[in-house]
Amino acid sequence: MSAIAWEPAEAGSCTPAGAGRPALVLLPGGAGRPQAARGGLRLTARGRLVLLVLGVVVLAGLLGVRGLGGAGAAEPAHTVTVEAGQTLSEVAAAELPQMTLSDGIVAIQLANDLSTAQVSAGQELVIPAR
Repeated sequence: MSAIAWEPAEAGSCTPAGAGRPALVLLPGGAGRPQAARGGLRLTARGRLVLLVLGVVVLAGLLGVRGLGGAGAAEPAHTVTVEAGQTLSEVAAAELPQMTLSDGIVAIQLANDLSTAQVSAGQELVIPAR
């Protein structure tokens, strides 16, 4: 690799009209950097800022997820097994008496990824925390 440097032309050199004007001179070896420093990864100020912000976001995410488990945690969800002849509305009325019947049904459907209100005997249902 080579670099370009501006140097004034020497008095005895053959230069075109306008002697005394600077001439371009090629310097071997580049701008004086060692060969090992030329290759590899260069991290700019913007790159350092991006890495810093990324690190802070990851750290905040880890602390946020870790902090969700303890403070203000509601009663854990539990499961029930559907009895023969039992309907989803009966399960909702028995397991979630503090909710209206329709809200209890919807809560159980969402907790179990049910698309309908049909349940079968022996099916285990997750009852969301109260």
